Amino acid sequence: MTITQDPWEPLRTSALLGTDRRPLPATALPLADTVDRSDPATALLELAALATVRRRAGALPVPAAGPPGPPAPEDPRPEMPEAAARRLAVLLAGRTGGNGGGTLANLAELLPQWLTTARLEGLRPPAALIPGLLDAARARSELRGDAVALAGPLGRWLASHNPDWRFVLRTAAPEPDRQPDDPADHRLWHEGLFAERVTHLTLLRRSDPAAGLELLRSTWSTERAEDRLLFLDALQDGLSPADEPFLEAALGDRSKNVRATAAELLSTLPGSALALRMAERAQAAVRLAESGTHLLVTPPAECDERMQRDGIAPKSPTGRGERAWWFGEVVAAAPLATWSRSTGLTPEQLLALRVGDSVDATSSSWADDLREAWARAAVRQNDAAWARALLGPAPVPPARGAGRARTPRVTGAPAKLLAVLPPEERAAWTAAFIEVHGLGEAFQLLGACATPWTPPLSTAVVTALARAAASGAYPWSHSGVLGMTERALAPETAAAVEELAVGAAPDSAWSETFARLAGTLRFRAAMLNELRPAEPAP
Repeated sequence: MTITQDPWEPLRTSALLGTDRRPLPATALPLADTVDRSDPATALLELAALATVRRRAGALPVPAAGPPGPPAPEDPRPEMPEAAARRLAVLLAGRTGGNGGGTLANLAELLPQWLTTARLEGLRPPAALIPGLLDAARARSELRGDAVALAGPLGRWLASHNPDWRFVLRTAAPEPDRQPDDPADHRLWHEGLFAERVTHLTLLRRSDPAAGLELLRSTWSTERAEDRLLFLDALQDGLSPADEPFLEAALGDRSKNVRATAAELLSTLPGSALALRMAERAQAAVRLAESGTHLLVTPPAECDERMQRDGIAPKSPTGRGERAWWFGEVVAAAPLATWSRSTGLTPEQLLALRVGDSVDATSSSWADDLREAWARAAVRQNDAAWARALLGPAPVPPARGAGRARTPRVTGAPAKLLAVLPPEERAAWTAAFIEVHGLGEAFQLLGACATPWTPPLSTAVVTALARAAASGAYPWSHSGVLGMTERALAPETAAAVEELAVGAAPDSAWSETFARLAGTLRFRAAMLNELRPAEPAP
């Protein structure tokens, strides 16, 4: 049979207008006479299916536009184990699969952990999975660094042939995978999207701070003020005295936010000229009384031009009094070593002193301002000794019959101070806090802890969840912490969580929650084990 007219357009018109307004067209499609036309809507779908098969079967290959280009470069990395490859396919598809223990968490939340681990192990995914990996990275920009590094040379080769994956050519590899003088660096900086440029500068600063500074300097005068602000913030990675001339010049920037950021970065360099100027101002504002029993505060009386150039705004943006604002900004920017050097006291001893006004020594109105400024300085300067002193000892349960638990007084944001401590100490402090106070105020503290959480911290969280379930609280009252546990809880706690699921009331919200968490922990354990090299046979 010879078909002289393409039946697709008449069928499409009937579908758009409706079979009530446009009758089914007569068509010479093969097998069209077998279609029952008593139900026009069903008949239209069947005729469209026949037309689709005909169009696909009759498609002819398009002649190549030119000679084939060079093949993808060889990838020397070992291919990942077959089990890990199957796991990646499941994560990319978003399927849960069988886990033998309840419903899994959203697998999309576990993909970043898998990608980071696979990249650090130096593994190569199967070629067939790389298109799906690039599609996932296209949809989720936070995956791009690890996904592009994992896709390797084949991923970049594919991206050069598919405009949908053009972002790969603009994405810098993470530090361990970056090659010196990578051609993608120049292309990314001059052609990339803003978020990609910020990420690239941040990664470059981690591996080669001088090259990152030079790259920023090359386009600094042409960047928008809001872009200069975030680019400048990226300099905190690898910050050193070599950056001081550039930052000192930025103190004269036309944007007040850029000036403030430059000043904050300079204040983290204890030997910078700005830090020394702030130390001089801070010592004029706070001094040790001759008796050595208390500190006397004399806040600045004005915010002169030199203070403004050093990043202190003349008007308080927080609603606080202007003198309190100037005082806090000066102390927060002064090197913390200033205080022990000028008084001979340790951070703990300084914090134990009473704080009084230089006019009225009996007034303690400046105590909270001083501690809050010191807390900001500890975070900004990454000073573990001061952060430890400001946090105080970890909470301890009260002795039997002794009343309420002892809680340290913390001024400033505890999570930010906690992030300054070494990971093990951070986890131990948070575990002690949770043991005493439960999970109600622990969300931000847990967010400051390195993942996966240590076994003691994981045990403290599981125990607190068990107490919350026994108290009659609902799971959604701890939804933030529960979401975090699926990604951060040590997989070794799966057995303990399974016991909680079994012990909870059948069909209760906690039973379902614990089953889901246990299943996710089992999944994560298997996922990570598949990526580790096999132990050599004895």
